[in-house]
Amino acid sequence: MHVGILGAGQLGRMLVLAGVPLGMRFRLYDRVADAPGGAVAPLVTGDFDDRRALARFARGLDVVTFDWENVPVDSTRRVAAFARVAPSPTALAVAQDRWAEKRLFSRLDIPAAPSARVDRMQDLERAARRIGLPGIVKTRRLGYDGKGQVVVRQTADLAVAWGRLQCQPSIYERMLRFRREVSLVAVRGRDGSTAFYPLAENAHRDGILSVSRAPYLSPSLQRLAEEHARRILRHLRYVGVLCVEFFVTRDGLVANEIAPRVHNSGHWTIEGAETSQFENHLRAIAGLPLGETRARGHCAMVNFVGRMPPRGELLSLPGVHLHDYCKAPRPGRKLGHATFVGRTRRERDLCADRLLRHATR
Repeated sequence: MHVGILGAGQLGRMLVLAGVPLGMRFRLYDRVADAPGGAVAPLVTGDFDDRRALARFARGLDVVTFDWENVPVDSTRRVAAFARVAPSPTALAVAQDRWAEKRLFSRLDIPAAPSARVDRMQDLERAARRIGLPGIVKTRRLGYDGKGQVVVRQTADLAVAWGRLQCQPSIYERMLRFRREVSLVAVRGRDGSTAFYPLAENAHRDGILSVSRAPYLSPSLQRLAEEHARRILRHLRYVGVLCVEFFVTRDGLVANEIAPRVHNSGHWTIEGAETSQFENHLRAIAGLPLGETRARGHCAMVNFVGRMPPRGELLSLPGVHLHDYCKAPRPGRKLGHATFVGRTRRERDLCADRLLRHATR
């Protein structure tokens, strides 16, 4: 099985590392030659609208996937002339557009925050009056890790927010009161079989995921999250890993967004689950049986953003597994993560707190 990956960031790199033991070969595509995945598999470089480079990348591949939800849909459709693409360009298109995502939730009867489409300043003012304040203005496209979002608390903030987002097509969404954020990593195979990982509880810093802890032990919310995710997977005829992010409110789960790829909040599965999200994504797109998703213990994943702590300090912590993406330091850039699997929640949380102290020094 020869697999192509559009995008050669850390997710592409980890997909390759998970697939080599399965006997898979890989070819990556990225705009830059020093992308992290280039250290572990052949890399074709070019712009995402470069037809010749995309054709050179795709020829001879059995299946193509992607490690980044902002890969242009047109690029995946061009590649589809040479190899099967999974997840499908249709699923990618929905996940790239926050308004399309909200309409999907509504169509499938999945609770989500009240929202409205915003194309002009007048739309934003009308939405704020109807939905109420406070709220969040989010660009419809190219928003992740807190990018493309502005909180508005009073009417005077609306014009400021619209200007900060450069008058881009957006949505206005009511700001919810929630108890915590959780995510569900789901996977669907080519034969329609599905599997779900335990919910992870997530905390963010400056809009970027800081720590995930799994499993989040709530059987009722686990069942509800799986039912919501199952509807999305079936509707999109999805193949591969999909992450659904939720807010936990006093009324239950409210869907926030979907990610059509392996996800940062699922990195704990590398050491913490019977089969990692990366291996299961590859099994799914290759038509292989899905692996067991059970957690091996109480797991934590901590991101290192902007700077990497000294590796000796991290590796001196018993049971800690380090993943260094070999990326140049830059403010707001994910450079690596560490995981820990404990026998108890207390053991996990104590280690997570130590890792967070290293991450924020």
